[in-house]
Amino acid sequence: MLTVGAATAVMAALTPATAFAAGDPLQQYAQQKIRWERCDASRPAAFECAKVKVPLDYSHPGGRKIDLAISRIKAGSAKKRHGVLLMNPGGPGVPGLSMPEEMEPLLSAEVRERFDLIGFDPRGVGQSSPIGCDLTGDEQTFQHPYSAKTFAKDVARARTVADKCWAKAGDVLPHITTRNTARDMDVVRAALGERKISYFGYSYGTYLGAVYTQMFPQRSDRFVLDSALDPTLAWRGMFRGWSAGAELAFTRWTEWAAARNATYGLGTTPAEVRKTYGELIARADRTPVPTKGGALSGGAIRSEYGAFVHVATVTPWIVALKAAAAGGPPAPATPTASAVSDSGPVRSADAGAFGADVPADNQSAAVWAVFCGDTRSWPSNPEQYRRDVIRDRAKYPLAGDLGANIQPCAFWKSAGREPATVVSNDVNALIVQNQWDPQATLAMAQGMRRALHGARMVTVAGGEGHGVVVAGPSCADAGVMRYLSTGRLPAKDLTCGG
Repeated sequence: MLTVGAATAVMAALTPATAFAAGDPLQQYAQQKIRWERCDASRPAAFECAKVKVPLDYSHPGGRKIDLAISRIKAGSAKKRHGVLLMNPGGPGVPGLSMPEEMEPLLSAEVRERFDLIGFDPRGVGQSSPIGCDLTGDEQTFQHPYSAKTFAKDVARARTVADKCWAKAGDVLPHITTRNTARDMDVVRAALGERKISYFGYSYGTYLGAVYTQMFPQRSDRFVLDSALDPTLAWRGMFRGWSAGAELAFTRWTEWAAARNATYGLGTTPAEVRKTYGELIARADRTPVPTKGGALSGGAIRSEYGAFVHVATVTPWIVALKAAAAGGPPAPATPTASAVSDSGPVRSADAGAFGADVPADNQSAAVWAVFCGDTRSWPSNPEQYRRDVIRDRAKYPLAGDLGANIQPCAFWKSAGREPATVVSNDVNALIVQNQWDPQATLAMAQGMRRALHGARMVTVAGGEGHGVVVAGPSCADAGVMRYLSTGRLPAKDLTCGG
């Protein structure tokens, strides 16, 4: 919390570059004294937590304040310490307070010596003044298959989600945005007494990191972006972009399965495998396929399109569904968790030090706050979504409708108070990317690389799944640790593995 009595001593310890400019109304936030305490009795004593005050509305920094929960594990060597490494686990809406503890084993000894590992729950999430919308069941599902018969229901659901969120959290929703989270990161930087921050961001965290480098380039040090999103696609373009990536992965899978027809019996050619899958989907839409988690329609099966990047994992599931549809035993409800994970191998949970009452739908509420509030790119006319669905489904049969269908953002009451951030800078950063990633597709990562002119990119050839360092070990790990330890980027973009 803010402590005016300690302000003079704290500011004396800061160089002008670490604080805000004289007269800047944000200066009061740099003056706050951070009180670190053990996060939880069940956690290591070295894992500490604290609260930092940030303004709810940065256009009125003297107004309402909210709490931001942060955590740290101190650098292993005071002599070799370089600074702080902030971390974000993606989402949006995923808590990051426990990331220092989760990431520490994945980092080299040299990196752990040089950095205080800093986690935080983004505003509106987890222990950081969490929001909720009282969403239930299907209202928390982000993608729905399209049909002419169910589109009116899809529209009604999207409108209901938007109405619920604004009724429950309308005073806060306009301020839960990526740009404001980046501003929060800079307040944390100043409150910690640092001139610059280094950063590790995963999935959505790559976009957050890129936005920070655009807003605060002079305060950006060593930035690692693991499984990157294209900043030009924020956010409807990302939903639709998944469909293009899914089609490429599906085509690769048909080739893989056809080469192993003797084992799986799905077809001797890619065309035959594709036909087998199409027949399964059509049959499931007529009569849902029994699984151990309940019957699945064809649309529900297609919703697992991200699993096709894991060719050896998804194939037995398709075989089991095919058998179940023909009267065999119920199939598994989904492919294995590793094939369909939405938030990746690093799953930050609340550290629980402050006992915040976190709504059950907190992540869903935060997702829509960010996706709808970051940008003005969401059409408001439902018929535009219908047209886009029909167009995308024709182009990308596997999942085109899932990405293009209507979302609550169509009815958001205050979308995009600020324009979406245009990322285009020369800040140094290292992007690491799997070739076959269902959520941050290779094309999306290449878009991030184009936006960050000073960056380098390491692509893991043949790499499957969402997450490189976080899902390690990977051939990209050594380069990441070298960059964090020394600040030196590779001379050019690289490909490893194969």
